[in-house]
Amino acid sequence: MNTSIADLRKDYTLLGLSESDVAANPFQQFQKWFDQAIEAQLLEPNAMTLATATPEGRPSARVVLLKGFDERGFIFYTNYNSHKGQELAQNPWAALVFLWTDLERQVRVEGRVEKVSDEESDHYFHSRPPGSRLGAWTSDQSQVISGRDVLEQRLEGLKQQYQDQEIPRPSHWGGYRVIPDLIEFWQGRPSRLHDRLQYRLCNDGNWQIERLSP
Repeated sequence: MNTSIADLRKDYTLLGLSESDVAANPFQQFQKWFDQAIEAQLLEPNAMTLATATPEGRPSARVVLLKGFDERGFIFYTNYNSHKGQELAQNPWAALVFLWTDLERQVRVEGRVEKVSDEESDHYFHSRPPGSRLGAWTSDQSQVISGRDVLEQRLEGLKQQYQDQEIPRPSHWGGYRVIPDLIEFWQGRPSRLHDRLQYRLCNDGNWQIERLSP
């Protein structure tokens, strides 16, 4: 039996979100929701959609993993020469979306992007398993290759090269920080009348909380 896509729907009934429930600081509110996502044992709660765009405005999106956050912003790591890296070099703005379906929640983040320091990238790189460190050298991310055997041959060569040696961080690999000026918390509610609370960064450096119509 075929199911019509138009008929796929779910009513959200778990929780509500009111202004009196949230922290004045959006990073504290994100920490609260992120901790609850971990406690709920969701699959990869740090998975987030990263949207970038060319200078002409052509967008692209992919899922990456959050690897740290504080009041400076949200951090992820990648190859600087990748498709997203090339777009960020030309247009250093991005958006993030966290979707925690089991909690009927999502968080949207918008802001400027900058590279993290070499020290931060080195620290994270050397915390990765050896295979992941070699993978950063193996892959010319987003480039066309003739087959998987290209990767496997490169990896074997690198294993030989760095056998019993420290694997250095490639200069083309490191972290980015999304520095938000807008963070929205979305909680599903019945009849599609969802709760949306938006934190908007004001010129004085304070955050203003606004309710959006669903």
